[in-house]
Amino acid sequence: MVIFNSLVNKKTIFQQDILKKGALAAITVLLLMVTFFIPPSYALFVSPPKDPMPFIQAQFPDATAISDKTPTKVGGYPIWTVRKNDEVLGYAFETNDIAKIPAYSGEPVNMLVAIDPQGAYLTAKVLEHHEPIILAGIPESKLWAFTDQYAGLSVRDRLKVGGNKNEGYIAIDGLSGATVTVMVMNVGITKSAKKVAQALAIIETSNGIIQPISTIKTELFTAADWTQLTGDGSIRKLYLDRNAVDNSFEGTAAEYVDEASADEKQDMFAEIYYTLVDIPTIGKNLFSATDYQWLTDPLKPGEHLIGVFGNGYSFKGSGYVRGGIFDRIQIHQQDNAISFRDLQHERVTDIFIAGAPTFKEMSVFKIEAHHEFDPGAEWAFELLVRRQTGPVDSLFNSFKGQYAMLEKYVDTPPAIMPEPELTLTQQVWQERHTEVVLLIALLIVLLLILFFQDVLVRHPKFMHNLRHGFLVVTVVLIGWSWGGQLSIVNVFTFLQALMHDFSWDLFLLDPIIFILWCAAAVTMLLWGRAVYCGWLCPFGALQELVNVFGRFIKLPQLELPYAVHERLWAIKYLILLALFGMSLDSLAMAEQFAEIEPFKTTFLLKFDREWPFIAWASLMILTSLVNRKTFCRYLCPLGAALSVPSKLSLFQWLKRRSECGQPCKTCAKECEIQAIQPNGVINMRECHYCLDCQVTYFNEEKCPPLKKLARKKRKISDEQIIAITNTE
Repeated sequence: MVIFNSLVNKKTIFQQDILKKGALAAITVLLLMVTFFIPPSYALFVSPPKDPMPFIQAQFPDATAISDKTPTKVGGYPIWTVRKNDEVLGYAFETNDIAKIPAYSGEPVNMLVAIDPQGAYLTAKVLEHHEPIILAGIPESKLWAFTDQYAGLSVRDRLKVGGNKNEGYIAIDGLSGATVTVMVMNVGITKSAKKVAQALAIIETSNGIIQPISTIKTELFTAADWTQLTGDGSIRKLYLDRNAVDNSFEGTAAEYVDEASADEKQDMFAEIYYTLVDIPTIGKNLFSATDYQWLTDPLKPGEHLIGVFGNGYSFKGSGYVRGGIFDRIQIHQQDNAISFRDLQHERVTDIFIAGAPTFKEMSVFKIEAHHEFDPGAEWAFELLVRRQTGPVDSLFNSFKGQYAMLEKYVDTPPAIMPEPELTLTQQVWQERHTEVVLLIALLIVLLLILFFQDVLVRHPKFMHNLRHGFLVVTVVLIGWSWGGQLSIVNVFTFLQALMHDFSWDLFLLDPIIFILWCAAAVTMLLWGRAVYCGWLCPFGALQELVNVFGRFIKLPQLELPYAVHERLWAIKYLILLALFGMSLDSLAMAEQFAEIEPFKTTFLLKFDREWPFIAWASLMILTSLVNRKTFCRYLCPLGAALSVPSKLSLFQWLKRRSECGQPCKTCAKECEIQAIQPNGVINMRECHYCLDCQVTYFNEEKCPPLKKLARKKRKISDEQIIAITNTE
C-alpha cells in the first residue's frame, strides 16, 4: 500500500512537471512568434525626405517669385529668396546646408527655416530625420508642434529648450522622451538662422560683445573758438560741390535737372556743419550760457541735441511746414535711422563763438531716448538731395558725413565680453547635473556593495532588502525618471561611429546613458556583464521585482530542464547577429527591428504607443510572474552583446567549494535564472550577480558542506567534553 501511494505521488509530480514544462514551452513559442511575426506596418515607421518647396509656397502665399537656391555673397550659404514683385518677403534655407549637427541617432535633423527681412522666424519644418524615438514611438506631429514655437521669435533671441532658468534666454517647451533630439534641433535652427542673418547683414557680426552706452562728462568744459572745435573734430563738416551732386544723378531721369554748367561745377552746393551740442565744451562755446541752459534743461535721461549749421542747399527744406517732418536729414547709428519732426526742432538765430562763419540756416534737433543713441559711438549725418523729374515725381540721392566722438568728452564703460556660449554637450550636462550627481552616488553605493559583499551576504535578510531597494531605485529613477535604459542600438551606433567619423560629442549628448555605458564597461572588465544586467538594467530590475511579487503571492514557477534552458540561450545570440548584420547595411533598419527590446515602450514612452508594442512589453513583464527574467535569459540582444567579452573579466569574487555540483546542488536549485551549471560552475555569461548563492555559501544552516563541517565540530567538541568528564 505504501509502495502504491508512493507510485501515485510520483506520477502526480511527474504530470505536474510535464504541465509546467509544456506551459513554459508554449510561452516560449508564443514569444518567438510575437518577436518575428509582428506585422511590419507596426515595426517600420519611416520618415521619407520631404520637398521643401510646398512649405515655402504655403508660408508665402502672396509670393510672385521664389529664387533658386543661391549662395549668399558672405559665407556662401544656399538660400531661397522669396519676393512679391520687387519686395523681399523673406528667406528660406535648410539647416543641413549650413549647420549639420548630429542628433541622437548620429544623423542630423534636416529642417526648413524661413525668416523675414528683419530676422523674425516665420516657420520651421522638419524635412528629414532618423531619430528612432520618433520613427517608432513619439508621434511626428509632436515634433512639428515643437518647431511651430519658433514662429514670431527672432534670430537675435537666445533660445533655450526647457525651463527659463538663465537670464537673457527665452524658454521654449521641450519634448518628453526626445529631449536630446529637440535640443539638437534648437541648436541647428538658431545657429543656421544666425549665420544667414549675418551673411545678409540683418544682424551685426558682433560676436555677442555688448558695449554699454557712453555718458557725457557734464562737468568738463574748455573754452575754445570755431577753429579749434572744427580742427579737433568736435564740429564736423559735410561739403558738396555741384559737380559731386551732378555725378550722383548721372544715368537717372534727373541727370540733367538743375545741372551745373562747366564753369559752375566747382561751386559750393552745400556746406553743412554738425555736432552734438549737449557736450559742454561744444554747446557752451557755441551759444550763450542762457541759451545753452535753455536748450539742455528740458533734456531727459538718454536724450541728446544735434546742432546743424548750413549754407547753400537747405537742409530743412519745406516739408516740415506741411507735414511736420524734416525729410532732408537723418542721423544714422548702427541699425538706427533717426528722423526729426517739428516738435523736436529749435531754430537758432545766432551763435556766439569766435571765428564762426555766417550761416543761412541754424537748427538744433533733439534725439529722443527711445532711439538709444550712444554719444560715444560713431554716427553719421545724412543729407538727402532731391531733384524734381515731373509734376509729382522726384529722385533722391543721399550724402553722408561721419562723426567720431572725441574720447575726452565722454565716459565709455568697458565692453561686456559675453560668457562663452556653452556647447550643446555642456548645456545638456549642465541641465542634468542633479541626475548625474545622483547616478554617480548610486554607482558608488553599488561599488561598496560589491567590495563588501562577503560581509553583507552573512546577513541574508538585510542583503535581500538592500538588493530589492536598489532594484526599485533602478526601475523608478534610472528607468522611468531619467530614461537611462541602455539598448543594443547604442552598441550599433558606437560601432558605426568607429567605422566612420568618430566623435565623443555624439555619445555625450545623453549624460545618463553615457555614465551607464562607462559603468557597464568598467564592471564588465572587473566582474563581467553580470553587474550591469543584475543591478543597473531597469527592465531586468523590473522583471525581477515582478517575479518576487509572483513568488510572494505563491504563483507556481515554470522552469525548463537545464538542457533545454541551455539551448534556448542561443536565441538571443541569433537575434544579436541578425541585428548586427542589418546595421552594417542600414542602421535605421536595425533600429526598427531592435524593437524586440521592450525598453523604449516601457521606459521612454511609458506605454504610450501602438498596441502591438504595448502587448509585447506587457507579455515580457507578466511572464516574469512565473519565470525569472524570461526576456533577459532567452531574447535580449543587449545581454548577448555584453556577455561576449565577459570571459575577459579580471575578478571572480563568487566563491565556490569543491563539493559544489558534486554532490551538492543546493545553489544550483536556488539560482532562479539557472546560471549555475550541473557541475557547480557559475556561468558568468548568464549570471546576474544577485548574490543569492553567496548568501547560501556563508549560511551554516543552508549550505550542506557547512552543515557537515558544523556536525564534525560538534562531534569533536562532544568527544572532548566526554573525555574531560571521564578523566574527572
